[in-house]
Amino acid sequence: MNPSHMEIIGTVLFAIAVLHTFLVKKFEHIAHKYPEGSVGENFWHFFAEVEAVFGMWAAVLIIFMIFFEGHHEAIHYLESQNYTEPAFVFVIMCMAGTRPVIMMAGKFISLASKLLPLPKKMSFYIAALILGPLLGSFITEPAAMTVTALILLDYFFSKGMSPKFMYATIGLLFVNVSIGGTLTNFAAPPVLMVAGKWGWGMKHMIMNFGIKSSIAIVVSTIVIAMVFRKELTGDLPTIEKKDGMLNTPIWVYFFHIVFLALVVFTSHHSVVFLGIFLFFLGFTTVTKEFQDNIKLRESLLVGWFLAGLVTLGSMQAWWLKETLTKMSELVLYFGATGLTAVTDNAALTYLGSLVELSDAAKYFLVAGAVTGGGLTVIANAPNPAGYGILKDSFGEDGISPLGLLMGALFPTLVAILCLGFLPSF
Repeated sequence: MNPSHMEIIGTVLFAIAVLHTFLVKKFEHIAHKYPEGSVGENFWHFFAEVEAVFGMWAAVLIIFMIFFEGHHEAIHYLESQNYTEPAFVFVIMCMAGTRPVIMMAGKFISLASKLLPLPKKMSFYIAALILGPLLGSFITEPAAMTVTALILLDYFFSKGMSPKFMYATIGLLFVNVSIGGTLTNFAAPPVLMVAGKWGWGMKHMIMNFGIKSSIAIVVSTIVIAMVFRKELTGDLPTIEKKDGMLNTPIWVYFFHIVFLALVVFTSHHSVVFLGIFLFFLGFTTVTKEFQDNIKLRESLLVGWFLAGLVTLGSMQAWWLKETLTKMSELVLYFGATGLTAVTDNAALTYLGSLVELSDAAKYFLVAGAVTGGGLTVIANAPNPAGYGILKDSFGEDGISPLGLLMGALFPTLVAILCLGFLPSF
């Protein structure tokens, strides 16, 4: 390995950013020591925003780059990065988080839950955490994360559930979404990075990944539901709806589906889907009586988080590629699972696609990348979306990184066993 000075700086800043995500609770406590509304309080609150962390340290990287290599090189570096995914996640989170989409998904899950011979609350919980993530294979993982997280927020997280239940659920959600997008070759970011180059079609994904992932999702969800069965007894809580929502015309739902489909179809072409998004904003303005406020702030923060991750993540190629090439197949599987916890899994599989790997190594690299996608907020691109939606339910301190890690351990273990040791179908 012979890293440049900028690569070393980028790796140090990346490590600081990862450490920063574990310290946000301390920054939140510092903010409370200042008068409400003061510059000091706002400054430390900003440092306590997990979604701001990687964008913040990416800006520091660019400052270093300007200082050492000049502003032309810094601009060239930024222009060489692919920010399509952060832009797509921003757009899809805004669109999937609208009330008509949530109502449609809720009705679909409610209908499916009636087929289960369980208490209404438990059956709805199981249906949401199985069907929601699996839908990610068709409507993309960011959309599935947004929809499922908002349903969980409405029906469970805002209804006084215990912290243990909430951490177990958010860990399950993150893992299920990460592996739930593997039924197709276009929905999960770590699969998308390699499917074209390696010739992986939909049949290959279903037979080698999708069925195993579905089994893992069903097993993990049922086990966790049974563990917390006391909190999942009884009927579902009633969700208040605005008057306009009660009589939303069918054509409003139809246009939401059309806009979502167009954005998913053009997800690799930012100029196109951003233009569609502008038309969507106009549509929601015209149909305001049937809409909630678009979640622009939350979506922008998540997009900024991912853009910062892309900017800093590119500087990690010098050690990640070297690490991947020196692992045996089984070590690569567990190594990829562990590395995913400290870097975006799509970046990991992309770097793996740049080196020569056997067919078995290719499988274990991607399998490890998706199984580890729920361990931290940075492990999988859709995670910041779910984090941003659910974090306020965890009180002033927000979501503890250690709590998330502990909540994700069981479903991650189930995913490891299913994807690593079940035979392909």
